[in-house]
Amino acid sequence: MAKKKITKASKRRLVFFGTISVGIIAYFAISLAYYTVNIYQLKQEEKELTENLNVLKSDEKSLKTEIEKLKDPEYLARYARENFLYSKNGEIVIQLQSESENTNTQMEEQNYFPVIFIGSIILLLVIGYTIKKGKTK
Repeated sequence: MAKKKITKASKRRLVFFGTISVGIIAYFAISLAYYTVNIYQLKQEEKELTENLNVLKSDEKSLKTEIEKLKDPEYLARYARENFLYSKNGEIVIQLQSESENTNTQMEEQNYFPVIFIGSIILLLVIGYTIKKGKTK
């Protein structure tokens, strides 16, 4: 078996066309990956927009029923009394604080208590330390 001699020209051609082939393959692989990721992102966006559309459709239905209710004068009068504190002749409007506002106020007061307590203890310790240090001098 005789070995074939590979000439310099054939090596150059092989390197040249091999490099071009690898470049084309890499380009197509990168393009494939890019478009795959892009399609996945678009499908996720489509899913989110579909959910948003469903929410908006349900809101539309509730708003249409609210419009129909507001065409009734009795409902409109009651709605204005409840939401805008209007009253009938001779009525007195008393606004009470709602339960959620009461609990929020209590929670805010409770959240500051540990900070104030710890701060006062630290302050007392610092004052005691400075007094003790002043007596030793």
